Amino acid sequence: MTDPAQSQPLNGLRILDFTRVLAGPYCTALLADIGAEVIKIESASGDDYRHIGPFRGDESLLFQSINRGKKSVVLNLKDPDDLTHLKDVVATSDVVVENFRPGVMQRLGLGYDALSAINPGLVYVSISGFGQTGPDADKPAYDMIVQALSGLMEMTGEPDTPPTMSGEAIGDVAGGIFAAWSMMVALFDRTRTGKGRYIDVSLLDSLMAMMPIVACRTVTAGGDPTRTGNRHALSAPFGVYSCRNGSFALAVLNNQIFQRFLNVIGAPDLIDEPRFSTDENRRANEVELAVHIESWASKLTLREVIDALNAAGVPASELRSAKEAWTSPGTKARQLATPVDHPTLGRLNIFEQPVHFAGLPRGNRHPAPALGANQHDYFPEQPAKEV
Repeated sequence: MTDPAQSQPLNGLRILDFTRVLAGPYCTALLADIGAEVIKIESASGDDYRHIGPFRGDESLLFQSINRGKKSVVLNLKDPDDLTHLKDVVATSDVVVENFRPGVMQRLGLGYDALSAINPGLVYVSISGFGQTGPDADKPAYDMIVQALSGLMEMTGEPDTPPTMSGEAIGDVAGGIFAAWSMMVALFDRTRTGKGRYIDVSLLDSLMAMMPIVACRTVTAGGDPTRTGNRHALSAPFGVYSCRNGSFALAVLNNQIFQRFLNVIGAPDLIDEPRFSTDENRRANEVELAVHIESWASKLTLREVIDALNAAGVPASELRSAKEAWTSPGTKARQLATPVDHPTLGRLNIFEQPVHFAGLPRGNRHPAPALGANQHDYFPEQPAKEV
């Protein structure tokens, strides 16, 4: 029987990971999940996320989640001896990923030109808040700043209340996903050309690219969209509505679904009403339409509403909490989180990349490393570091 650990898609791919906090480590964790060898280069104090909770004992569970499956090496990037050892490993690596401020790696002698001279096939990914070029390249950024500048915060919340940030660090996650995507593109191109490539990933660019409807309405249609709360900006009924004992999400995007929806709520003749005859008209008259919806739903429990709509092929659901979502039968069946055995913390459930590859079992992963745990695996002749 084939050992799953020996047949993962990225077995044999070596990544030198100079990243910390979230965007870069999220990128490389996705790749470690499917077999990449990720060598995390850390300072003597370690990644910032080693010191941010929640904690179990002395270990950050956030660090454990975002750095699963990696190796840890401690280096002083200003020490000439450490740089000499590091460049030996560069020669046998496929990818470098870094998320320092623009220019830092060049000043350390670790920029793309210097490292590609050692390894012409190297794919080099730089992740930063605003990219390596442009008027904002040197500005500091965290996820909230990127959300604020992208328009996402302005699009989030009720129309008559101040903008609000997303409940997750979606700018960092967007940057991590596009960094992983671009890396795979460059590695595929290398199979044809034999040459590596430099890649510039901006968190702001990435987050704005994750808002295609907003981009279309702004760039292509020339509009100036703002937040619409729990209602879709373009379609109706498409939002959150009240029933007898709570609220439910409803998504109706075309006339076929709308007709089925009207049959369920006992108002089939509304399809002939000019106010509701098209998606555009329904959105313009959504307030009046909501009266019909909530009049029907007010007599029913949340479960009754969802069951009736789903049975008719109308997309509707309850509003789950994060805990309810992660403990739902569907999430468990899809194995979005799988057990990882840690040498001191025991068994931890840690989320993994969400894509199911045919023939590749989920799980079978390793925990995040202790600081400097793999020093002598890669630098056997280097003096021991104090960590």
